[in-house]
Amino acid sequence: QVQLVESGGGLVQAGASLRLSCAASGRTFSYYAMGWFRQAPGKEREFVAGITWSGLRTYYADSVKGRFTISRDNAKNSVYLQMNSLKPEDTAVYYCAAKYSTLQTRTDDANDYDYWGQGTQVTVSS
Repeated sequence: QVQLVESGGGLVQAGASLRLSCAASGRTFSYYAMGWFRQAPGKEREFVAGITWSGLRTYYADSVKGRFTISRDNAKNSVYLQMNSLKPEDTAVYYCAAKYSTLQTRTDDANDYDYWGQGTQVTVSS
């Protein structure tokens, strides 16, 4: 089992920045690829960003590319999402997720992830 706890959400104005954190506990964090997803009211959960177990590969949804940066610190069992130039359409509950994988492959399908956090709300006002 892997437990994931997100933090760092909040209410900001358009153009501001936020940094989300996800702390993991349980099994060996470095064996897991990590992802960030989000879900806005009335919409399906969507992929935002992902990072392989080693941190060597990162990948993003087109909607956030160039604005968001995913990173991880395996020594701290944590993954982060730096969000810059936030837009009202970024408003959603943000979830981190873990997938057991030591490959360097892209994983942007929510169904492929094994563990999920409870989510943190991000609200961007115009």
